[in-house]
Amino acid sequence: MPPRTYRIGQIVPSSNVTMETEVPAILRARERVAPERFTFHSSRMRMTRVTPEQLRAMDADSDRCAVELSDARVDVLGYACLVALMSAGPGYHRQAQQRLHTRTVDNGAPAPVVTSAGALVEGLRTLGARRIALIAPYLRPLTRTVVDYLTHEGIEVVDYRALEIPDNLEVAAHDPGRLPGLAKGLDHADADAVVLSACVQMPSLSAVEEAEQLLGKPVVSAAVCTVHQILRALELPAFAPGAGRLLSGAYAEGPAGPGSAAARG
Repeated sequence: MPPRTYRIGQIVPSSNVTMETEVPAILRARERVAPERFTFHSSRMRMTRVTPEQLRAMDADSDRCAVELSDARVDVLGYACLVALMSAGPGYHRQAQQRLHTRTVDNGAPAPVVTSAGALVEGLRTLGARRIALIAPYLRPLTRTVVDYLTHEGIEVVDYRALEIPDNLEVAAHDPGRLPGLAKGLDHADADAVVLSACVQMPSLSAVEEAEQLLGKPVVSAAVCTVHQILRALELPAFAPGAGRLLSGAYAEGPAGPGSAAARG
């Protein structure tokens, strides 16, 4: 019997070029050591600058994207913009996940929904990380929004670095090779884990394991956490080589991801 192929749907900002690179890279690495296969499908929401106004307008377009992706009968749907949800208020990722899942149900193609905002929260909880340090590309006020959102979820941010890059394509052009050094400069001694990129647009996958070796503690990114939750939503073991501790296999099993068949009962 041939291995099963899963369709991965992503709702992405129109200027995002990273999640359609890093999510497939992680799952292609998994394909080398596991039988499942994956295809990738996207729908886009208009956004070019990471401002509160553009984020609100973009989020309003996510319902259309969920319907379009459910037309393709995707097996899971990922909302690939962390700060758009976090800037909408504490706990908003849960509301977004339920709303978008309902859109797929109404379209006759129910699919679990993972958001990068919720995935970061769940990934850190999976690691048992109650205190973290993080790097974000956003302007300082939006970075503070991320910090406050995580604090509301019971995760203390002991230090953070805002790179203050407003243009989303410039975020994608940031050199991931700089991130381990930036992470080392954080006050991370009391942190249980470090978030190398609290943004799905800032590339970081190639630097995650280097940063873990440098810091001696778990390092995650929004993209890594999103893949972990996508696999759990599909009720697959959540592991992939080359993506750090969270996907090492140590946390391959556990509670099903949000919206999965098991989670829905």
